[in-house]
Amino acid sequence: MADPVLHPDTTNPLHHHQTQPLKEIAIDYTPEACSHCPNSNTITLTFDHRGGARWRTTTRFHYGTFSSLIQCPKGNTNGLNFNLYLSSLEGEKSQDEIDFEFLGKDRTIVQTNYFSGGNGNKEKIHHLGFDASDGFHEYVIKWSYDVIEWLIDGKVVRREEKKEGKGFPQKPMFLYASIWDASCIDNGRWAGKYDGSDAPYVCLYKDIHVPTSTAVK
Repeated sequence: MADPVLHPDTTNPLHHHQTQPLKEIAIDYTPEACSHCPNSNTITLTFDHRGGARWRTTTRFHYGTFSSLIQCPKGNTNGLNFNLYLSSLEGEKSQDEIDFEFLGKDRTIVQTNYFSGGNGNKEKIHHLGFDASDGFHEYVIKWSYDVIEWLIDGKVVRREEKKEGKGFPQKPMFLYASIWDASCIDNGRWAGKYDGSDAPYVCLYKDIHVPTSTAVK
């Protein structure tokens, strides 16, 4: 018999989409460029002469709904990548991952993608209809055993269903966010070339929510 923990959709399809405010984070690098206020449920990431920073949840989750209001940095953000994503372990070659990625060369678009066992190449570009630095907008990832949905301001912008014989994210994952210089990717064609004329660049996250009952120790 299959372990029921691996398939929460089959036992309680709504249970794992209940959420709670994020209370605790870990900072992977440059802690002085990341500030977290649990009481107001806000996180600030800064990119400047120190480089960028990355935060994550302290536990992995096995499916669920993840959300944040995000206001991207202003000014000339060419070359920078700011994001919200799930990953089984950042940097691991066989990682599972589900992404929202903002590309600094154009803040009116966002890229979604997902990986299974380190295999991705499922990028899609979405036109936002606004500049992501002008104010806060809500970004949501809903991940279950056989479906992923990406939502912006309550609207589903992408839906992917598990297909037989095709890879699909199934490993427990952390919620991550970072800001970094992506100028090296595709010789600057992906996010642009970093200019830095408007540093420091500040990416704001607030009202961050994670699942209530799918944390994996």
